[in-house]
Amino acid sequence: MTNRTWFSLILLALVAGVAIYVHLDWLRPPPIQITPTIRPGQRSRLNPDVYPVSFMLDGKYELTEVKVVAVDDIKTNKYPHALWHMISDSHSKPTKIIVYGMPIPGMKPSVPRGRPEPLQPNVPYRLIVKAGKSQGQADFKTMEVVLPTSPDPPPPR
Repeated sequence: MTNRTWFSLILLALVAGVAIYVHLDWLRPPPIQITPTIRPGQRSRLNPDVYPVSFMLDGKYELTEVKVVAVDDIKTNKYPHALWHMISDSHSKPTKIIVYGMPIPGMKPSVPRGRPEPLQPNVPYRLIVKAGKSQGQADFKTMEVVLPTSPDPPPPR
């Protein structure tokens, strides 16, 4: 075979390799699996009328971004308003559990001195997390705090 033929074969293999890499998910990391949990019996520091929400990740991740947005806002806006948005400009500490609104080691608000907004009961929200090239998301709702009712007083004697 001539040098020209070898060059053509190598170029064809390179183009095919790039096409496979771009169009197939073989080399992409699996998505981060997230399990939201409502914490009854506790009160949220941000809104005492709803139960706090925690999120368990399927492993420990050095998170680079954490964001919570309203699902309805995602449907209507190209750039939905983030109720809570944390970023890491360096390496965050490996994290497996996140509690909405609580500090995450090694992360800071995306807006200086930004604070998380209170969640409202029965509103669908989406948590989006990124850790380098890995990312994941989970939809959740929180619930209104149910105050215990006092028992009926005993009948008079």
